[in-house]
Amino acid sequence: MASTNMTAKELQAWLKTHFPTEDERHEWKEWRSLKSNVSGRKGEDLVSYVSALANMEGGCVVIGVQDKTLAVTGIADFADYTLENVVHRILGKTPGLPSVGLSVEALQTSDTAATVWVVHVPRHAARQPVHAHDKAWQRDGDSLVELRPDRLRGILTELIAGQDWSAELVPRATLAILDPAAIAKAREKFSAKHSQERWAVDIATWSTEDFLDKAKITLHGQITRTALLLLGTPQSVGLLPNSTAEITWKVPEERIAKHFGPPFLLTTTDVGLHIRNPNIKLFPATELLAIELPRYDTKVVLEGLHNCIAHQDYEQAGRIVVLETRGRLRMSNLGGFVDGQPEDYFTGERTPSVYRNPWLAVAMNNIGMIDKGGYGIGDMVRSQRKRYLPLPDFEGSTRAETVFNIYGQQIDENYSRMLMDHTDLPIEQVIWLDRVQKKLKVANEQATLLRKAKLIEGRKPNFFVSAVVAKVTNTQNQYVLNKGFDDDHCKRTILKRLRLGPATGDQLRPLVLKQLPAVLSEKEMETKVKNLRTALRLRGLEGVFIEVAPTGPARGAGAIWRIKE
Repeated sequence: MASTNMTAKELQAWLKTHFPTEDERHEWKEWRSLKSNVSGRKGEDLVSYVSALANMEGGCVVIGVQDKTLAVTGIADFADYTLENVVHRILGKTPGLPSVGLSVEALQTSDTAATVWVVHVPRHAARQPVHAHDKAWQRDGDSLVELRPDRLRGILTELIAGQDWSAELVPRATLAILDPAAIAKAREKFSAKHSQERWAVDIATWSTEDFLDKAKITLHGQITRTALLLLGTPQSVGLLPNSTAEITWKVPEERIAKHFGPPFLLTTTDVGLHIRNPNIKLFPATELLAIELPRYDTKVVLEGLHNCIAHQDYEQAGRIVVLETRGRLRMSNLGGFVDGQPEDYFTGERTPSVYRNPWLAVAMNNIGMIDKGGYGIGDMVRSQRKRYLPLPDFEGSTRAETVFNIYGQQIDENYSRMLMDHTDLPIEQVIWLDRVQKKLKVANEQATLLRKAKLIEGRKPNFFVSAVVAKVTNTQNQYVLNKGFDDDHCKRTILKRLRLGPATGDQLRPLVLKQLPAVLSEKEMETKVKNLRTALRLRGLEGVFIEVAPTGPARGAGAIWRIKE
C-alpha cells in the first residue's frame, strides 16, 4: 500500500485541488467496504460510474472520502479486491472499456493510516460506448442514467484518426460532372488568395486538371467528394454516398423553406441573398444621430455557412440548416466541435490541429472560403463587436451537432451602449459581458474580474450591468429595475400593509413583486416572496413579527397573514 507522507488534512487539501467538484470527470464515494460496491447495484456501483466517465472524456473516481467535503474516511473492508486484481475485474464488467489508461492508485495517510483509492478511467475508444450491466451510462446531476440518444449518436459518429470522408475518390466521375462557372470562380478566388506567391503569374496558364490538383480539389486528376461538394453540378449529388449534400434555408414564421445543393462555392452566396438583411438603427447615448447598419454582416454570414460545410459530418446523411428568426440566424451542422471548444477560438490565439474533413478544409482554404489559421471565429467576434451587437455564439451545440448563432438585433441596450463608449475594453471582457447580457453562465473567476472592473453587479447567476456603466450610458432607470430594493425595504412594505389589517398571500404578493430585481425569473420572484414572509415570521424586523391567522388556511396563497401581537 502506497504511503503519501501526507496527513489526513493534507490529503484532503490535495484531493480538493486535483478533484475539486463532482462532475462529468470526477466522482467521490464514501465506501467503507468494497464488497458490493465494485460490482453490485446497477447505476450505483463502481463499474457503472466507470462506464459513465468513460462515455464522456474519462476521469477519476475517488473512493474513501466524504461526499461534498472530501474529508478522508478511508476504505475499511477491501473484501478480496487488490490493486492487482481490481483492474481486471473492472475490465471484465465494462465491455468496450480500453485497458490502456485504466489504473487504480492507492493513497494512505501518514497519521490515521486511512486508505483512499483513486480509479483513473480512460476515455472510450472512438465510436465505442462503454457498458456496465448491459447498459451504457452517463451522469445526470448526482445520479447516473442510461446514455441519452444525442450522446450515443455523438459517440457512434466520432472522428476516427486517419479517416477522411472528403478525400475519397468518386468512381466513374469525370470533369464533365463539375460546373464550369464554379471552376472559373474557384480559379479566380485561388488566384486572389495566392497573388503574392512567386508562381502566381503561371496560374492563368494552368490547365483545368492542373489547377484542380494544385488547389487540392481533385487528387491526381481524379474526382474527390470534395470536388463534388464545392464544384459539382446539382446532378452530381447522386454520386455521393447517401446522396445528401444540401443546405436548407428556413423561415418558420412565414412557412418558407428552400434547399440548395452543389456547387456550394456558388450556392452559399445564393443562401446569403435569401436572408433578410434590412438596415437597423442603434442610438448612442452621447450622440443625437443614430448609427445605421445592415442587420447582418455578409462576411460573418458566409464565414459561418462555410464553416458548416467544412465541418459537416457527411456520413450521417443530414442537411446543413440555416434557420432565420426575428433578429437571429441559427446555423447547424451534424457533428460536434472537433478540436477543443468554440470559445477557445474567440481571441484568435488557438490554431486547430485536426479537422473532420481535412481534404475539404484544405481545398476551401485554398479558394478563400475558410481560414485554417484559427482566425475565422475570432474575426466574426470582432466584427460583431464593431457593430455593437451581441457576439456570435455556439449555444445549443451538443456532442452530435454544432450550432452557430448570429444576432441581428440588440438583446440588452446597455451592452451595446457600453461597447460604443468603451472601445478599449479587452476582448475577453467583451465576451464575458456578452454572456451576462444573454443570461448565460459566467465562470466565477470571470465574474470576479468583471466585478472588480465595476462592469457588473448582482448575485450569481443574476448578474447585470453595473451602476458605473449605467451612469455612463444614461440607463440609470434600467439599473434600478435590475438591482431592485433590499430585503429590509420589502419587509417594511409587507409590515406597512399588515398594519392596515390582515391580508392574504395573494394580496401581499404584488406589493413585493414590484420591488424585486427585474433580472429574476418569475419562479425566482415567487420564491423570494415566500422567503421574505418566512423571514418576518421567524426573525421579524426591528422586533415586529408576522403570523398566519388561525381563521384561514394554514399555508398557500389563501393563508391570511397578520402582525403578531
